[in-house]
Amino acid sequence: MRITVVGAGLAGSEAAWQLAQRGVDVLLIEMKPGKRTPAHSGGGFAELVCSNSLKGARTTSAPGLLKEEMRRFGSLIVRAADATRVPAGGSLSVDREGFSHYVTAALRNHPRITVQERELTNLPAPPAIIATGPLTSDALAAAIAERTGGALHFFDAAAPIVERDSIDMEHAFFASRYGKGDDDYINCPMDEGEYKAFFAALLSAETAPVHGLEGDPKVFESCMPIEVMARRGEDTMRFGPLKPVGLRDPRTERRPYAVLQLRQDDAAASLFNLVGCQTRLKFPEQRRVFGMIPALKNAVFARYGVMHRNTFLRSPGLLDARFRTAEGLYFAGQMTGVEGYTESAASGLIAGIALSRELAGMDMPELPGTTMLGALSRYISTPNRDFQPMNANFGIVDMLDTRIRNKQERYAAMAERSLAAVGAVVAAIG
Repeated sequence: MRITVVGAGLAGSEAAWQLAQRGVDVLLIEMKPGKRTPAHSGGGFAELVCSNSLKGARTTSAPGLLKEEMRRFGSLIVRAADATRVPAGGSLSVDREGFSHYVTAALRNHPRITVQERELTNLPAPPAIIATGPLTSDALAAAIAERTGGALHFFDAAAPIVERDSIDMEHAFFASRYGKGDDDYINCPMDEGEYKAFFAALLSAETAPVHGLEGDPKVFESCMPIEVMARRGEDTMRFGPLKPVGLRDPRTERRPYAVLQLRQDDAAASLFNLVGCQTRLKFPEQRRVFGMIPALKNAVFARYGVMHRNTFLRSPGLLDARFRTAEGLYFAGQMTGVEGYTESAASGLIAGIALSRELAGMDMPELPGTTMLGALSRYISTPNRDFQPMNANFGIVDMLDTRIRNKQERYAAMAERSLAAVGAVVAAIG
């Protein structure tokens, strides 16, 4: 029997890999390159359309623990991230193109995976995995909404990328916050006057129209456009992505009033991402407003920030903890209500393993709520009247039996408990 996986983003790629590695023949259907969404630019699988960061690497962080759990299940996405890592302090950030090429090659060269490049407009018969993501084409999105009783919409944004050689290093410096990392970020400091002028420009800058968006967008908090953030107050950015804490300007030996950090976006270190500066400003306005930051006055934009629609399901009551509907159709990725690259891939991992077990006539062992994987799958499958997309965080994981006041010690203990539980599940499924 050949199983259809629809969508070769992070979730679909991971699901297809998990099925194939467990002896299941897979038909992977991807609409690119014949059809793209406004946010896509490349033709490969697992394209990172927003940031190039998969967030924290340490197991004492929630994203880091999730990735380590996935490593132990043989995750393709985490393996690709490890292989294409670029300097980014304590986070796991990747060469965007190298990452996609790695995943694409692994799937196209797998003997059990057949790839078809075409748009699917109707849902396949179960069992199958739908992992078309938040950028699902209109026709398939309508078919999903009809089958599942409707979908919800949020809007997501991506940050601009500038060329390294265009950054004015006389007004910038290399450093990581609190010395964590090997001075991996380019820091663009602003004094009080420069910051307030930048803030005022954001408030008055013209935004680009977005299909399906009227008025103020309902956005993911973790990917909020910087101009929306600015409207929440003059100091909001200084306590968010432009916070100066943990940094000292070597020119003044003092902490700047505000700092925009740039993170390496490719292995050659020729492109840098404006951290936390997701935006829907018109392209000329992006050049003008970000050019008010001294280090970026002559910046050349390799990619402008864009905004796009995200669609997610009413997963509680629709999906179980295996990401499966009552009729046997699996969903995976951000459309299930998990938020973030790694979280999307994690849902594909669970769906792929669960379906492979179903085909073999075996149950999927429970991933307990003491693990990040289990906590995420429980979140999307537990009734919740005010369901919102969720990323990996220790708040959704079961508390320890013993109270530990020190946060890092507490997270370390939770990680140790989690990895022990994951090890038991890995051993059980072989």
